[in-house]
Amino acid sequence: MPYQFKSIYLDEPIVEGRALDVFQPEEVTRDVAIFFVHGGGWRAGARAHFHRLMRAFNREGFVCGSTDYRLSGVCIREQITDVRHGYDLFVSELRQANRPAKVFVFGSSAGAHLAALLTLALPGECGEDPDFAACRFQNEWIRPVGAALQSTPVTFEPWDDIFPHGWTAMQGIVGTTYEEHPELFRSVSPIEHISGESPPILFLEAENEHMFPLELTERFVEKMRAHGRRSEIKVYTKAEHGFFYDLTRRQQKEAFRDILGFVEKL
Repeated sequence: MPYQFKSIYLDEPIVEGRALDVFQPEEVTRDVAIFFVHGGGWRAGARAHFHRLMRAFNREGFVCGSTDYRLSGVCIREQITDVRHGYDLFVSELRQANRPAKVFVFGSSAGAHLAALLTLALPGECGEDPDFAACRFQNEWIRPVGAALQSTPVTFEPWDDIFPHGWTAMQGIVGTTYEEHPELFRSVSPIEHISGESPPILFLEAENEHMFPLELTERFVEKMRAHGRRSEIKVYTKAEHGFFYDLTRRQQKEAFRDILGFVEKL
């Protein structure tokens, strides 16, 4: 299926890392759009990482957007602001095309963390400034209708046998140590933002996940269900951290079908 593509920068003059790619199929058949947030340890990655998946979802009739966020010289709260502004711009693109402002979010690893906060927390609830320079929200805030998250750090508080490299990255992006400011780590922990208003969330878990234990995700799902909210976990055999970036492997094709099925039940 043919598609239209454009890149949009959020600021003038351009600020590196604050940009959005939009892929629109020739025929839009879905009233839900999909918004992607890339991973990379909060210090690497790019919005182009998901272009192949976006084209695949285009073939299923979805409008797709993929955001960047600043990677160097910033803390997690500034990245949250960037992701929110990319999301808000994507909503504006949908409205300009007379499409419903119904957005499903996908993120992987660090991108899953940011996507989870985007989905669960209202602007400012993580301690971030909703504005950046002259950039303000163009729309009244609209929660995503749901999310699919892969390899997700559902908490920023330390756990037993925490992966040392991951914990170093987590403390580095918060900008302090947990011992000095534990409240900052709680404020950017997705599990702390679960409420009776939380949208449905699907977790795509790798059998060979080495960074974020399945037990933490299960705790998140239990809390969601205790609030009467829908949340599910699917574990993919022989898959590893960050496996869902293409559609060539069995696990990737299975995850793609699972996301389609989850969206159709929203």
